[in-house]
Amino acid sequence: MDELLTMSKQEITRLEAMQRIKDKRLTQKEAAGMLELSVRQVKRLYRAYKARGAKGLISARRGKPSNNQLGADIAHQALDLIKEKYEDFGPTLAHEKLTEVHKLQISRESVRRIMIEEGIWKPKRAKKPSAHQLRERRACFGELVQIDGSDHAWFEERGPKCTLLVYIDDASGQLLELWFVPEETFFAYCEASRHHLERYGKPVAYYSDKHGIFRVNQPRPLGATSGLTQFGRAMQELDIQIICANTPQAKGRIERANQTLQDRLVKELRLRSISDIESANAFLPEFRDDFNRRFAVVPRSSHNAHRPLLKTENLDIILTHQKTGTLSKNLTVQANNVIYQVQSGRPDYTLRNAQVTVCENAKGEVTILYKNNPLSYTIYQKPLRQAEIVDTKTLDRQIKTPQSPAPDHPWRQYGRHISGKPIQEALPNGSD
Repeated sequence: MDELLTMSKQEITRLEAMQRIKDKRLTQKEAAGMLELSVRQVKRLYRAYKARGAKGLISARRGKPSNNQLGADIAHQALDLIKEKYEDFGPTLAHEKLTEVHKLQISRESVRRIMIEEGIWKPKRAKKPSAHQLRERRACFGELVQIDGSDHAWFEERGPKCTLLVYIDDASGQLLELWFVPEETFFAYCEASRHHLERYGKPVAYYSDKHGIFRVNQPRPLGATSGLTQFGRAMQELDIQIICANTPQAKGRIERANQTLQDRLVKELRLRSISDIESANAFLPEFRDDFNRRFAVVPRSSHNAHRPLLKTENLDIILTHQKTGTLSKNLTVQANNVIYQVQSGRPDYTLRNAQVTVCENAKGEVTILYKNNPLSYTIYQKPLRQAEIVDTKTLDRQIKTPQSPAPDHPWRQYGRHISGKPIQEALPNGSD
């Protein structure tokens, strides 16, 4: 009785080639080209065919477990660790922790399969191709740096909600700066930019959204001569161009980086029990180096477009809130509802109507410059605080909700008793 053989489509094709070689209708070299194999491999197949017939072309591994099959003990250990520590992690991040922290010899796809089988991870459907036109990366490192602030619950329920300022290089996808701040403000971006400038130098351009920190979004008032924000003025002094994206999709690289950070960074902070801004900022350099090692790419050009800071570029002065004013006859100038009176050893008339610049840093320290030289001053008068203009992103933080007095607060007892008697008894005729 003939033996029944099960062959794959590839093995049937090889059988036909071996039969043609046997009948002298095909050379071994021609068969190698047709089967996309080496001549040596074709010779091995032909020897097996002559010795055992069609059965010699069937894989001997069929029906047997793979040599690389994952061991049951490793799979069980991986599942225990995932359920204990990494249940809300994605397969890629969970695989990194299992291999790097716990030293398990397991592939990423095995981790993905385990998480899918246990219902821990649900595979996502592939997204439809985006209709937005793709923009090629810049060629040089430092040619374009995308900047953005990501407001998120970075510490989950362990700490307050805050903002992460992100600086990412367009050419390489390398994170250049990460910095946690309470909110997205001019001084917050000044601090983060100082870290970037001191570490790498001056980029050619910053690429941002249309936030009021980077761009004047209101129509220019009558008589106004400058269309720059304070941050725009500072970058202009440093010869750094600011480009504002028209849509979030236009700066998709940093938007996608923010999504990755909101997944990976949140979990890293949780694993280290970090719940405050100061501790998180101390950890960010380690996280940034690890992120760049995993995801940064090599730019097309080896040229570094960052430029060194000049000796004349004093960041302590440039990265301040500045206002230009004119000294009065009494040598006073007003800024931020405060009147400053300049003290000078020269006659007063020499500084009357002089143009000065009032510079205030993040700590509230004020420097008054005249022709780039500081002047000594005293605070002449400080009027009462008036209504302030705030940005829509920080409006909720500016509104202070009134707090109800405590149940035992003295205010709750005020007027209830007079001379030890209830108030209604103390009043004549029980009147109100």
